[in-house]
Amino acid sequence: MTKHPDGLADLEAGLRYRFTDRTLLQEALTHTSAAKGRDNQRLEFLGDALLNFTVALLLHRERPDWQEGPMSKFRGVLVRTDSLHAWALDLGLDRALRAAHPRKAPPMGPKPLADALEALLAAIYLDAEASGQDGNAAAMALVEGRFLEPIRQAHPEAWSRLDPKTTLQETAARLGLPAPAYAQVAQSGPGHAPLFTVQVTVGERVVEARGSSRKRAESDAARRLLDLLTEASQA
Repeated sequence: MTKHPDGLADLEAGLRYRFTDRTLLQEALTHTSAAKGRDNQRLEFLGDALLNFTVALLLHRERPDWQEGPMSKFRGVLVRTDSLHAWALDLGLDRALRAAHPRKAPPMGPKPLADALEALLAAIYLDAEASGQDGNAAAMALVEGRFLEPIRQAHPEAWSRLDPKTTLQETAARLGLPAPAYAQVAQSGPGHAPLFTVQVTVGERVVEARGSSRKRAESDAARRLLDLLTEASQA
């Protein structure tokens, strides 16, 4: 039996799944920048569909009290890049990528790691199907392990803090205010650790926030402005 590098063995342990076809695992961990042949884009395409389906199925099964709107919004929160990036780090996917490509490690930012996670989900599905198992059940087991309890514990407004930009847009519309407008007003710090300052404006209200990425700064600014609008509407 082929022995895996430590990072890949640890990954399989975290997944609670051992691959029969090792080439599928290697393909899932091959970013385009590290590929001489087949990369993980095709698997990512399939994994994205599997992830959305399995999360939707979990929401439909576990939250019979929710309508389509809350289910759709909470699914968006669960499958967004930040969420998948955190999951990938918890699995040690960054270490697995380095173990799979010791001479040319692929990018380790949020998007490449989230993409690799989706590719990994597809690889598990295909490996299970090819070895005579139920691919859907194998994929669902992985997704359940991550999202079952958050879904069970969530309330219909759970995304309001997790997706503040969408909530701010909806709140502004409900209050008859202009749509939020975002603008980057400054960038500081070294290239490897930049700090972004962003303004969000709704009508006459303007709020600033800083973050390690523009997206994070926008989210923080939206959250702060949302708090102001909520306080004003309740006054």
